[in-house]
Amino acid sequence: MKTIGLIGGMSWESTVVYYQEINRRIAQTLGGVHSARIVVDSIDFAELVPLQERGDWDAAGQLLAGSARRLAAAGADIVLIGANTMHKVAADVEAATTLPLLHIADATAAQLRADSHTRVGLLGTRYTMEQAFYTGRLAEHGIETLIPDPGGRDRVHRVIYDELCKGVFSEAGRTIYRAEMAALATRGASAIVLGCTEIGLLVTGDDSPVPLFDTALIHAQAAADWALGD
Repeated sequence: MKTIGLIGGMSWESTVVYYQEINRRIAQTLGGVHSARIVVDSIDFAELVPLQERGDWDAAGQLLAGSARRLAAAGADIVLIGANTMHKVAADVEAATTLPLLHIADATAAQLRADSHTRVGLLGTRYTMEQAFYTGRLAEHGIETLIPDPGGRDRVHRVIYDELCKGVFSEAGRTIYRAEMAALATRGASAIVLGCTEIGLLVTGDDSPVPLFDTALIHAQAAADWALGD
């Protein structure tokens, strides 16, 4: 079994999801009391958020590059960025070590294509929804993305930072997400990508008129499968 290196803490709420899902996948595959070989480097999210807000992606990239180097030194065989937004600096993480990076959008696109979805709705932070580093990556796999209108994007973004990253999962937040998912489905999305690793802690398939693709679960499962591969 190979060792998975996870850059976590963005936020720690979803890092827990990664740890649980990777281990569940390993246990289901191998049986018995097997668990995963995982090295986690969890950053302080409070150091990262101001860099995001002022668009200092160079500094953010160096912060995550340092995390990747620590994972490599600890014996990791692969690196995961446990957040969608921070794949904005995926190139910095890749350049920091010789380890492969398992990109969350690639793993998600593979699952979408396997289920025949090529026009999907995307919910996430404003950075993820609006910037090409994510939607462009999906487009490379032949997947078109629809995003909420400006007001909807603001509401979705606010819930992530004001609630989900703080472990708050409110009915008001759920109502916002239900409305945005319904609107995206009405516009022609055949599925909804939960493009922030905390969103799956708030909504389930019962909240959406179309299938949901939880990127945290997809990414974690892909990592576990990679760890067990030849």
